Amino acid sequence: MYKCAKSVIAKQTIESLDRLPSLEPMAKQLRSLLSSCLLSVTVSIVLLHIPTRVHSVTLKSDVEALQALMQAVDPVSIVRYSYLHSWDFAFDPCEAAGLFQGIVCTFPTDNSANRIMAIDLDPAGYDGFLTASIGNLTELTSLRISKNNFRGPIPETIANLQKLTRLSLTQNLFTGRIPQGIINLKHLQILDLSQNHLSSKIPADITTLRSLVQLSLSNNALSGRIPDLSALWQLSTLDLSSNNLDGIVPNLPMNLRKLSLSHNVLSGHVSPVSVLQHLTVLDLSDNRFSGLIRQEILTLPLVERLNISNNQFTEMEPLPYPREGLQLRVLDAHANRLHGHLPISLVNIANLSSIDLSHNHFSGRIPLEYGAKLGSSWKSLLLEDNFLIGNLPPQFINGTVAVRANLAHNCLRCPPNIRFCRGGQRANSECDGQQDHST
Repeated sequence: MYKCAKSVIAKQTIESLDRLPSLEPMAKQLRSLLSSCLLSVTVSIVLLHIPTRVHSVTLKSDVEALQALMQAVDPVSIVRYSYLHSWDFAFDPCEAAGLFQGIVCTFPTDNSANRIMAIDLDPAGYDGFLTASIGNLTELTSLRISKNNFRGPIPETIANLQKLTRLSLTQNLFTGRIPQGIINLKHLQILDLSQNHLSSKIPADITTLRSLVQLSLSNNALSGRIPDLSALWQLSTLDLSSNNLDGIVPNLPMNLRKLSLSHNVLSGHVSPVSVLQHLTVLDLSDNRFSGLIRQEILTLPLVERLNISNNQFTEMEPLPYPREGLQLRVLDAHANRLHGHLPISLVNIANLSSIDLSHNHFSGRIPLEYGAKLGSSWKSLLLEDNFLIGNLPPQFINGTVAVRANLAHNCLRCPPNIRFCRGGQRANSECDGQQDHST
């Protein structure tokens, strides 16, 4: 090409030589050289525009794993515009622009093969199985196939994905047990298997996953006891709600911020929760917890919403002095076995705005302090289905529309024109003996 370049540069010289008869043989030779050069350049340019056959630069076993994943999905459920609809294996998964949506690849600088590092499928309603070949994608750091209809067991080969930091299979139809090999995923930060049909026990060795920040196993059919999870010191969210877990509350991670154990068959006391000073949300509802609701639970400093409803608590420990720094806004203790007088000390929680003490066994009068709060910071007060007696505090009678309250099914002198009294009171036979406590 260098010689060609020189010949091109000499084009004008050739034309000059043509005008000199004595130099005509030299001009012919130069013209021949120039013609050959131009032909060579033209052929080179044409060859650059001829399509070449696609050669895969992604590791073959990764490509095969993707093919197996797609083949395990019912084609009827792969709708137009869904991610899987864009997968075309005539092209390389990591190099095909606009294809293979939901795939993220690594692109090594050492000329080694590309690898699949993340799969994040859209919630298109894919109906199929999670193939065991998923375990061949050993560079995966994130696997999310949530909100679909994947069914059958979670393959044991998931244990091969030792670089995973996120595993989210939520809102599918997976059955069987939580794979024991999941404890091999030491880098896992987010584990979300919620809203499936898993029916095993929680593996006791799950405590070896020291990098976990979020553990969500809710809405399954998990049974047995909750293992001691205190070693998961980085865990901030724990959701085990809506299962069949029994036994007592174990020791829990100290840095928890959100804890939900609702809708299980847990029993005993809830004292292990009282040391969790970083909690902002606590839901222990719909279990079989009993005994005293201790002030340590009511005064967790950062909790904004506390739900202890639908249990068998019998007493609520009073708070001895005002608690200005507490963040508690919502207290739901309905459907327990709480008895005695309504706890006056709730007025000491400065930020409290919504209280539900309905469906209990409270008796006596409604404290005048409740009336003062109802007209100011309390926006919701539900006291229906108790055994309260006597007249209403004035603020209940003159209550504003913005306040939500319910006093039905008690033993109160509740004027029927007061909206808080709608639904009526208990029959006299149910209130016999209650009036004796009104004096």
